[in-house]
Amino acid sequence: MKAPSNVFKKNTVGQTVVTKTIGTKVAKDSLLGRVFEVSLGDLKDDSEDEAFRKFSLKVDEVSGSQCLTSFHGMDMTTDKLRSLVRKWQSLIETHVDIKTTDGYGLRVFVIGFTKRRPNQKRKTSYAQSAQMRQIRKKMVDIVTREAAVELKSFVDKLQVETIGKAVESACQSIYPLQNVYVRKVKVLRAPKVDMATLLAAHGGSDAIAASDKGVRVARKL
Repeated sequence: MKAPSNVFKKNTVGQTVVTKTIGTKVAKDSLLGRVFEVSLGDLKDDSEDEAFRKFSLKVDEVSGSQCLTSFHGMDMTTDKLRSLVRKWQSLIETHVDIKTTDGYGLRVFVIGFTKRRPNQKRKTSYAQSAQMRQIRKKMVDIVTREAAVELKSFVDKLQVETIGKAVESACQSIYPLQNVYVRKVKVLRAPKVDMATLLAAHGGSDAIAASDKGVRVARKL
């Protein structure tokens, strides 16, 4: 399985099984459309700090023994979400449907939590309803602004949590926030697969052909 090399540092993410071609049932047809869930820590070949974010990759084409995938969504692990929820604070969440410049329709979910102000003596940090409405509006505006790019650039922003940091900064004057994340991204609509664009995302046809070459195996006597 190959992740897009123009988005992720590590593009070989694993293997999958398929029933070999028998009669009119072609193996490639069984692979097309499969969706795999991969941790961002594995995609970046990084530490476990990024392991809580999961990316879904969908097989759009099969070239030799390689499954060429594209972005199909993002989510967070359940244990990470549960670790963020605590007492004495407000949970603020919203979602917005956006469209990237290259035709992808996405639904983006954003979550955030209030935090104590400096020198605060009160035990609780609850935001008022009016403040929560203002924060949700800021979240929608920032996501809409940040998504006015190609899908590749938007996925890059998801990896470094650009949107969460922007929301946190913009809402300081309304109510201080902490742990602001893009919780989930769903692909609602995707343009028809363009082979030229897909091959370019995986480094071009030459790179794919080079990585698909077999390895000579010594014959056992």
